[in-house]
Amino acid sequence: MKPAVTYELLHVDKNSGARRGIVHTPHGDIQTPVFMPVGTQATVKSMTPEELKEIGAQIILSNTYHLYLRPGQDIVKEAGGLHKFMNWDRPILTDSGGFQVFSLGPLRTITEEGVDFKSHLDGSRHFFSPESVMKTEEDLGADIIMAFDECVEYPASYEYTKQSMERTTRWAKRCKDAHTTENQALFGIIQGGFYEDLRKQSAKDLIDLDLPGYAIGGISVGEPKEEFLKMLYYTAPLMPENKPRYLMGVGTPDYLIESALAGIDMCDCVLPTRIARNGTAMTWNGKVVVRNATYERDWRTS
Repeated sequence: MKPAVTYELLHVDKNSGARRGIVHTPHGDIQTPVFMPVGTQATVKSMTPEELKEIGAQIILSNTYHLYLRPGQDIVKEAGGLHKFMNWDRPILTDSGGFQVFSLGPLRTITEEGVDFKSHLDGSRHFFSPESVMKTEEDLGADIIMAFDECVEYPASYEYTKQSMERTTRWAKRCKDAHTTENQALFGIIQGGFYEDLRKQSAKDLIDLDLPGYAIGGISVGEPKEEFLKMLYYTAPLMPENKPRYLMGVGTPDYLIESALAGIDMCDCVLPTRIARNGTAMTWNGKVVVRNATYERDWRTS
């Protein structure tokens, strides 16, 4: 049986390791490297699907945690899945919600079974397990779904990071066992904090699961840039060459370029649309804050 998502490697730059490829999905092909705009709650804020297509967006990301809380996976499923719900006929990726859950800090409790947490909206209690997250992501209906993982804060001790990484691997196995839909691809997430041996072990263990794609999680979480680059350039070559490589939560231009040079195929971040809503644009000449008085009588269109 042909996998729902496959990767076609077209070219690798011998000097840098940057890759050119195509990710084939049920809702179309994605030319890589690619940046994925984030539509956390099934919409890229302030932009219509038509505008996203106009600027060349090939795939967008939505978030399982937020959609689970509101409007709820049942509503999205009843609407025909995310593609129909948001009127988007191109590929979609859903995060597992792991980062958002673990960002709740004192509002959540982690156990081997899963994570008990309070909603940031109304304080109601909920529970995420690998199995429940798979059910939610299957109901949402994205082309690519992410395994439930634990994102460790920076800095974190070696002992805790090791425990967390091993738990993430066990959760990935449970996600694979619980995943039943044939038209979705389950990606694993490499963890291990900022310890090279843990990253190497995480990559090996997840690759042994033979998933259709892999992501690097747990970097770009507040660490110095040199630490980010060190872990990025160490981890990327550990990932399979014949499958998509996804770096989670990266969106500033310099980080995107570094990611492409490291051989990453896919990146995402809320940053571009977030700062745009607040009157800031990123250009080749740096940031432009259009609310500044200097632009009051600037009639340029580009």
